[in-house]
Amino acid sequence: MGFIWFFPEGEMPVWSQKLKGVCWVGSRKPLSGGEFATLKATGANAISQTPFGWQEGTDSPGIRWQVEGDRQWWGESGTGIQVTLDSAESHQISNMLKPHLWVRGSWPGEIEMKSEEDWDQWFENYETFILDYATLAERISIPYLCIGTELEKSSGREEDWRKIIAAVRQVYKGKIVYAANFTEFEHIQFWDALDFIGIQAYFPLSDKEVPTLNHMNQAWKAHLKDIESVVKKFQKPVIFTEIGYCNTHDAAKEPWVWPNERGEAQISEEIQALCYESFFESVWDKTWMAGAYFWKWYPEGKHRDPDFSPQGLKAENVMKQYFLAD
Repeated sequence: MGFIWFFPEGEMPVWSQKLKGVCWVGSRKPLSGGEFATLKATGANAISQTPFGWQEGTDSPGIRWQVEGDRQWWGESGTGIQVTLDSAESHQISNMLKPHLWVRGSWPGEIEMKSEEDWDQWFENYETFILDYATLAERISIPYLCIGTELEKSSGREEDWRKIIAAVRQVYKGKIVYAANFTEFEHIQFWDALDFIGIQAYFPLSDKEVPTLNHMNQAWKAHLKDIESVVKKFQKPVIFTEIGYCNTHDAAKEPWVWPNERGEAQISEEIQALCYESFFESVWDKTWMAGAYFWKWYPEGKHRDPDFSPQGLKAENVMKQYFLAD
């Protein structure tokens, strides 16, 4: 897709055509056909694909991965990624490759080494990991690559990340982004070396028992002020590399909480849909907004509750309304 952005002097960057995305879940088995026709009907024009590397603990410098492996789900293998890419592109749906680290008993934002020696080893391993996927992305012509996701306790090590970015640029010619947690993006100093400011946009929107659209829109005003401060400083467009809400009554309070950690939360597709509506009303039309990827979209359809997927729910109708309007 031929996206172009412009940088009028003294103004915000302008992105000409938005990425209307979802975070595609890699399937256990090969696609059966028709999955992208269903997605295309929502107006979506982009997906992210997520293979995994594995880390034993938050302070362990070792990382395991295989671009192709016998124990992988098909959709997370190099073969599955390429077939998914080809299927998506046949429906004019672009791809972002977005490798994640899976950390035993924690999440990537808690990765922190105990010594400089361990940090050196971790960054050496991580560089090899991401270069393997950058090489794959270049070989099969994936136009967007995310070089890291929510690695909050490492991203302050600016020179280490600049070294990784430079190494990625040597093997990959597409556009690159880093997916910073919503608590992290303001502190990153290497945005200038990337093509986009990437944000995992799980911002809290309301702590009310019964949140309203107005509550959420007011919350976005404060978050937008912080985002636009970073945009002005680095003059880069923004991608919400992830944004999403559970179909529960507390979705607006702590959007980042996993479904299985929500206890006895009451199912509410109405609150989920309201969260989607607030995003589109408050953020979508910003000139610096290059696109957003909603977490998450199952090829075979949504199959549990609670869950982040909007599929078959009121939130999907909201997404479809705005995606098809542009």
